[in-house]
Amino acid sequence: MTKVYPAIIHEENGSYWVEFPDLEGCSTYGETLEETLDLASEALGLYLVSLSEDGIPLPEASDLSSIICKDGHAIYITTDINKYRRDTKAVKKMLSIPAWLAKEAEARNLSLSKVLQEALQERLHMT
Repeated sequence: MTKVYPAIIHEENGSYWVEFPDLEGCSTYGETLEETLDLASEALGLYLVSLSEDGIPLPEASDLSSIICKDGHAIYITTDINKYRRDTKAVKKMLSIPAWLAKEAEARNLSLSKVLQEALQERLHMT
């Protein structure tokens, strides 16, 4: 599930740091701009997954135009929070489908597990 939040990127002494105004305590830094942006996406993903796994609703993202910067630049950072989920081990589930549908899927070399995962993610709006 892709999420987008505004961030403020700062430059200090040749390196960079990023803070997320909507997410208290979520920040990161790096030596180069590219490294900092990658780390910002990771920090955002880990922060949001932590909230989600703790049952805390994700805060609404502010509009970029509402962010006031004194000594930095407001930008959007994106992340795929599913990439940072911790409990990713596979679990077996028993399911039933019509025989004709199972035969058709097998004839087309479809993985029922993969199809079910994709369908659940779509239904849960997690794609």
